[in-house]
Amino acid sequence: MRRAIRDNGLSLFFLALFLLALAGQSVAGFFRTNSDLTDHGLPPLGFGAYLASPDFLVDVAENWQSEFLQFFLFIAATIWFVQRGSPESKKPGDEGVGSDADQLVGRHARQDSPRWARAGGWRTVLYGNSLLIVMGAVFVFSWLAQSIAGVVVMNEENAMHGTAAMTWLDYVGSADFWDRTLQNWQSEFLAVGAMVAFSIYLRQRGSSESKPVGVPHHVSSVESD
Repeated sequence: MRRAIRDNGLSLFFLALFLLALAGQSVAGFFRTNSDLTDHGLPPLGFGAYLASPDFLVDVAENWQSEFLQFFLFIAATIWFVQRGSPESKKPGDEGVGSDADQLVGRHARQDSPRWARAGGWRTVLYGNSLLIVMGAVFVFSWLAQSIAGVVVMNEENAMHGTAAMTWLDYVGSADFWDRTLQNWQSEFLAVGAMVAFSIYLRQRGSSESKPVGVPHHVSSVESD
């Protein structure tokens, strides 16, 4: 058990942070929502009803879709674009998907390579793009969930103020939807770009996201291995 925890410590650490943050968000959102309902003379929601409500779903999905979009684009961009000196990038000249020998697929696979990496054909192609596919699928699902829950929340607010209900297409094309969406997207893009650029010149000893402290700025961690 101790070895399993050690070997999976990074995943477990962020899973614990995620669950704590989600729990905290649910409690804070529950009190905020009931405060808004009270201000409008409406009965408060129970905690379970709040967790199943569009208000909670739209806030969660809004953050998830921006995070998975960030990683989807970063994974795709690092196939073809490089940043000299950044440990987040391949070295210049290594752009592209790489050869079968480099990727250890098909006849170049090892005995302990994943089965679909050794299989060849469509299975190897699918497995070779599986990370991008899953990240993109989660982004699309989260974006749809955000938009569907968002139009329900918007129409609830419209009903409180005596204005007409919106269709899903109206909401997706509205300034409110894109204001909320682009607020998240721009912060994610800034964070990724900053990480790529800062890691050229700054170091964190012991972190796999940093080059070794003494490696020159223009050298990537791949070149220094």
